[in-house]
Amino acid sequence: MDSLTLGRKCVKLSLNPHFPEIMKIDLSKYLDNWYKEDPAKNIFPGPVVTLSREVGCPAKKIAADLSVKLNTLKKKHSKDHPWRWIDKEIMMESAKELQVDSSQIQHVFDYKKRGVLEDLLLAQSKDYYKSDMKIRTTIAKVIRNFANAGNAIIVGRGGVAITRDIPKSLHSFLEAPLEWRALRVADKHNFSIDQARNYAQNIDKKRASFRDFFQGKGNDYTRFDIKLKCMTLEPNVLIEIIIGAMRSRAMI
Repeated sequence: MDSLTLGRKCVKLSLNPHFPEIMKIDLSKYLDNWYKEDPAKNIFPGPVVTLSREVGCPAKKIAADLSVKLNTLKKKHSKDHPWRWIDKEIMMESAKELQVDSSQIQHVFDYKKRGVLEDLLLAQSKDYYKSDMKIRTTIAKVIRNFANAGNAIIVGRGGVAITRDIPKSLHSFLEAPLEWRALRVADKHNFSIDQARNYAQNIDKKRASFRDFFQGKGNDYTRFDIKLKCMTLEPNVLIEIIIGAMRSRAMI
């Protein structure tokens, strides 16, 4: 067991045997310590919805439309601020927290890793250098802050792994057959079908690894509350399913 100092905090790390090149955070223990140091943080107000997806599924459209629908259903006694969907804000807030330009952490959001030599060279040459581990722990903190504030729909970024223990939370996974998704990707990026298929499979693996980084290699049947079929159901139907599940958990 190794350790990494984050400011004045020490985060325990363990090697994931399924991903030997990646060290994962014992995130629950880190957050437990974070809350104990400041009792005001030791609340899980929510509600929060996370949307994870396979490449080609319309997560952003569903998140945007879901936020509009939820705001029409908002009760008078609910939180003052409206529901909103959160995507790029995570990178902007993480960069602000790290006091760097967003371009310096973009590679993590693009699911790219720096090599050991590149890390060493950057550490020697740049005052604003931040390790990938520091960037990812900051992402976790930012996502947790959005979730704790409540009325948040978080798209991707490992949100399910970071917020899974919040009582008022719902975690959905959008999926569809590869060929259906490849057609959408090809149309969006002007790829051939083969290029689109390879692109989708590659990004899907990287997104799964990103989630595993925070939670360990997980079982999707225990990680997600509902899986939604994007090929056979229209976005408005999927939104009604999500809202129904939220009602069953007294989230709205």
